[in-house]
Amino acid sequence: MIVGLGISALCAFGALIALIGVIAMALPGRPQPWPLHLMQRGAWLAAAAAASIYVLGLFAVLTSEQEFNNGADSVPAPACREGFDPDTVQHLSHHRSSYLPLRFDCVLDDGTTYSSDPRYTWMNWAALLLALSGALLAIGAGYVAELRARKRAR
Repeated sequence: MIVGLGISALCAFGALIALIGVIAMALPGRPQPWPLHLMQRGAWLAAAAAASIYVLGLFAVLTSEQEFNNGADSVPAPACREGFDPDTVQHLSHHRSSYLPLRFDCVLDDGTTYSSDPRYTWMNWAALLLALSGALLAIGAGYVAELRARKRAR
């Protein structure tokens, strides 16, 4: 878990550095062509933020997996028991985990499931939207650079 927090913090630090680069585009003396640099720095910011959020969720799922079947009082998975109604916990059958999308679902004996942690939903959406934003910004920056190169070639 500490490794996961460290990696996530490292990605968050990268996002902070990229944010400073984006903010620097508003200051005088910014590099030209500034829209291209802004898009490139924004792409790095979005990518680092997406990585930070995803790694945080990934290590939460890994921790829940590790706690399962690891010593006394570890079956059913502690993530499926803690904070839930005792009647619901009594009917637990097994769990399912996934790393893409992030989730740790608890399965009852009748086949219904519930999420062990509702935070996985926002982590999945935030990581997806940030990754898509970063990709679009990187593609846009490449397009702008290509247009500038074609203008100069004329």
